[in-house]
Amino acid sequence: MNADADVVTLAGTLHAEAERANERRALVLAGDRERGYDRLEAVLDTLSVPITATTLVGPDDRLRCEQLPQANASELLGTTREVIAVDAHAELRPNAVGKVAGAVDGGGLLVLLVPPLEAWPDRRDGFDESLAVPPFELDDVSGRFRRRLVETVRAHRGIAIVDLESGRIEADGLTHPSPRLATADPAPPDRRFPMAAYEACLTGDQADAVAALEALSEADRAVVLEADRGRGKSSAAGIAAGAFATAGEDVLVTAPAARNAAELFDRAGELCRTLDDDATVESRRIETSAGGSVRFREPTAAAETTETADIVLVDEAAALPVATLESLLTADRVAFATTIHGYEGAGRGFSVRFRDRLAESDHEVTDCRLVEPIRYAGGDPVEVWAFRALLLDARPPVEPLVADADSDSVEYRRLEPDALLADERLLREAFGLLVLAHYRTEPNDLARLLDAPNLEARALVRDGHVVSVALLAREGNLSPERRAMMYEGGRIRGNMLPDVLTSQVRDEAAGEPAGLRVVRIATHHAARSRGLGSLLLERVREEFGDGTDSIDWLGTGFGATPGLLAFWRANGYRTVHVSTTRNDSSGEYSALMLAPTTDAGRRLHDRHAEWFAGRFGACCSDSLADLEPDVARAVLRSVDAEAVPPLELSDHEWRVVAGAAYGPGLFDVDPGPFRDLVVRYLADDPDGVDLTAREERLLVLRVLQARDWESVADRLEFHSTGQCMRALGDAVCPLVDRYGTAAALAVRERFADE
Repeated sequence: MNADADVVTLAGTLHAEAERANERRALVLAGDRERGYDRLEAVLDTLSVPITATTLVGPDDRLRCEQLPQANASELLGTTREVIAVDAHAELRPNAVGKVAGAVDGGGLLVLLVPPLEAWPDRRDGFDESLAVPPFELDDVSGRFRRRLVETVRAHRGIAIVDLESGRIEADGLTHPSPRLATADPAPPDRRFPMAAYEACLTGDQADAVAALEALSEADRAVVLEADRGRGKSSAAGIAAGAFATAGEDVLVTAPAARNAAELFDRAGELCRTLDDDATVESRRIETSAGGSVRFREPTAAAETTETADIVLVDEAAALPVATLESLLTADRVAFATTIHGYEGAGRGFSVRFRDRLAESDHEVTDCRLVEPIRYAGGDPVEVWAFRALLLDARPPVEPLVADADSDSVEYRRLEPDALLADERLLREAFGLLVLAHYRTEPNDLARLLDAPNLEARALVRDGHVVSVALLAREGNLSPERRAMMYEGGRIRGNMLPDVLTSQVRDEAAGEPAGLRVVRIATHHAARSRGLGSLLLERVREEFGDGTDSIDWLGTGFGATPGLLAFWRANGYRTVHVSTTRNDSSGEYSALMLAPTTDAGRRLHDRHAEWFAGRFGACCSDSLADLEPDVARAVLRSVDAEAVPPLELSDHEWRVVAGAAYGPGLFDVDPGPFRDLVVRYLADDPDGVDLTAREERLLVLRVLQARDWESVADRLEFHSTGQCMRALGDAVCPLVDRYGTAAALAVRERFADE
């Protein structure tokens, strides 16, 4: 039998077994690219799979089926194919592997066209180029991720491997599974939805999810559906939406994009057609004869119109900014469906960021988790492989192992990539904590952790278990040519702080000093509030802070909140910039902070701190006019006070300020000197001036952000604008006492005597 026939026969046998078991199988064609395409075409010509159910993910349109580049693999999310082939010769993007694997339907094949397995880890491809962050070069990138990928391919069941160079079948991928027993999908005896809703469910888990969503029949309710991809949570939400709509309810649906809600609308439409012959079903709107509807709105629009809907359903909730999720809590009845180990957002990050705020709301919360797959049988070999290879299910250590960890029992440890590669448990624990640190951590980040030359990882461990972890990125140390390119509008990968300070703040020298940015830091939830995060930062500073490793500054950037600003300030970091637009992911303005370690780092910090302090007041009335007052307060308190311009008000300006505070003067006549005074006060945070948080918010809203009296009075719940005006004068009085010159104090004494 020739090589083509061997591969075709193998593929046919794999496909047949996959169909019988309702599982997927993988076929790896390792070797010459052209030879791989020849074998693949022979396989596709033989399999009884429609060309419309086949997709090639690769750089070239080589087959007669749908073709997508790896960069567009997200278009497969929410869809299924019987066969997907991935051409990994030019590059392999870890994110694309996960997205593609999740789109193969039960009974289908995932085909990987790859270089010879022995040589693959030592090759450098297009994805590796993205890891070669300046000043590092492509040769500095390692191949550990692909080495690990090859090991998992060879170790896992359900994966056939063909060596195209020798024509040898290394593994046939057959698992010979036992027949599965069918199980009933029960409907609750006290159900509120029609029986047709439960008959539409494909698993018991999905029926349980639909039953959980019945809770939205009552006021002040919230439901959270959590599941891995392919468990049917979106379908369950759609079935519930259809049931509510046919009962006359108005259901508002939102998701990061309309395509994310396509499955929800498909299932809602199917049920509405079953229950209501007169239902009108469109891709983004469904109307029933009972007056109910299911309609889609983009997240921002949905958040502004929750009061117009009876029920709000949020699909792929973890991919939305926390601020948007919070605004959706204004809905009386709301459900959040979120992916736990996926690419629309990591469910554990959703839990960390949002669940506390949900618990504090007025809603009674019902939780439901779906485990049983919909598209394929449980225990599917391709899913098991993808989860392990990409660490989609990476978790921190279990709570009892670290519950009593404290500063005396933990050890500071460098997490060298080779050590992580050799120790699966250590890798899973460290990466699991990094997932918690940022809800958008994804498989590409695993490859960066193992291969990127600019990244460092440090941890606190107790008895070998990771308690706290930090991911650090080397930045700066850029050549004059690269700095000039950046200054002139070019982008330099992996140099976030120098890039912003150069391109936005217009400092061409910002990329010259070498820095280390804290990309992410996380502490195990069972060991929080014990100072371990601060201890880890202290150890990092001890390691890099003496300049021996050619590091001039430590830095960080994050979505600014009062708590985070206070944390970093307490650890010696000072704010040098706040973005003028909100981050798409967090919905917050980003703050950049520096902690210099050498004279070069101090010069960088000092000039940017001075520039920032000088412009922040003006930005507050323009680009940062909607910055939360508490964030503005925390930002100024996290600026180096010595960088704030000296308070140099003229005698006349002091008379204006003191007159508004102690006499009949008006703030509106000349707000400028008030702004300088408030910036000085918030940056100093002086002892002896005891303004309340409400008074400080008033100073930010009216003085710095120039909001009108009516909106400020409403925001701070003053009875009238007159009361708000008087409160502002009262708040300025102690500032005059603390900073006022003789001219100011004379005004105070004059009116104090009256």
